[in-house]
Amino acid sequence: MPADFPILPILEFDPNPAALLEPSRLVAPADVPEHCVFCFFREVIEGLREKRGAREVACLHSEMGRHPVYELEIDGKRLAVIHPGMGGPLAAGTLEECIALGCRKFIACGGAGVLDNSIAVGRAVLPTSAVRDEGTSYHYLPPSREVEPHPAALAALRAACAAARIPFVEGKTWTTDAVYRETPGKVAARRAEGCLTVEMEAASFFAVARFRGVVLGQILYGGDDVSGDEWDHRGWNRHGARETIFGLAAAACLRL
Repeated sequence: MPADFPILPILEFDPNPAALLEPSRLVAPADVPEHCVFCFFREVIEGLREKRGAREVACLHSEMGRHPVYELEIDGKRLAVIHPGMGGPLAAGTLEECIALGCRKFIACGGAGVLDNSIAVGRAVLPTSAVRDEGTSYHYLPPSREVEPHPAALAALRAACAAARIPFVEGKTWTTDAVYRETPGKVAARRAEGCLTVEMEAASFFAVARFRGVVLGQILYGGDDVSGDEWDHRGWNRHGARETIFGLAAAACLRL
């Protein structure tokens, strides 16, 4: 980049910890569990409510409507569950507001596109870092190429998979804002730097958690395939792995 090239707005990080609009001014603390799973699987959350007695204990709001926070008891321990919303900005805002409510230890679970078609549909994937090809994380941390999950959360996920005898792979994930701009060139470049998956939230989650001083990790499962000449849906969003992945997320979260 030429020396006289202007600094891009996204790289103008301001370390001031106080913003004009703070979540704590909008969201009052509530009697919610310390442990919280962000679950991207709507049907799993509905099943928890209908079959396992999950009850609503708080509710966040946006222009899209209500975002209920549910509480589930597992082995005598309290666990919060909420859908964080799609994309880095909304998911990061949900994390901010859940922290304001009182949650402190988080595991997110979702699906991801695979950049390596040897990763089968449903295979558990543990991100060890996220390439920051999105915008939200740059408002929470100085510019860098990658951001990592909390080491304790990653260790808890490994332990939960081992205890359940669920095989997994681990490596970098690519977080992007533009699902319709995953070009062959970018896929090849991300794969060359070690990315196994592509999704839209991990880098934002990791950055917000580090900024706010909370513990957060993420577990994904192999979904659609973007590694070939043609996109392959692979029926990823109908795969039975989704309940298993949630169970691993819940077990890992309660280990923290």
